Amino acid sequence: MALPQLSDADRKAALKKAVETRQKRAQLKAKIKKGNVSLSEVLNKSSDPIVGRMKVLDLLNSLPGIGKVRSQKIMEQLKISSTRRIAGLGSRQKEQLTKELA
Repeated sequence: MALPQLSDADRKAALKKAVETRQKRAQLKAKIKKGNVSLSEVLNKSSDPIVGRMKVLDLLNSLPGIGKVRSQKIMEQLKISSTRRIAGLGSRQKEQLTKELA
């Protein structure tokens, strides 16, 4: 399938939207890091496109006290793919994550 040809205006609009989305996701990660937003709050907002398209590994890395190694171990232990996004988590996986990190 060929990519659609975008005009310069369409390309600029898409670029602006992508930048805004990344900034909102970075703000969310900062709130998580500070402890202003809990894991369960984030998991409950999985229908929000900003939250839903965030990788679970990035979410775990944003939690205070959890680094890259520990987050990878948690993902392996719960059998969650390292490329899984929050919107793709099942209800059991959400429960397991919440229970593991409570």
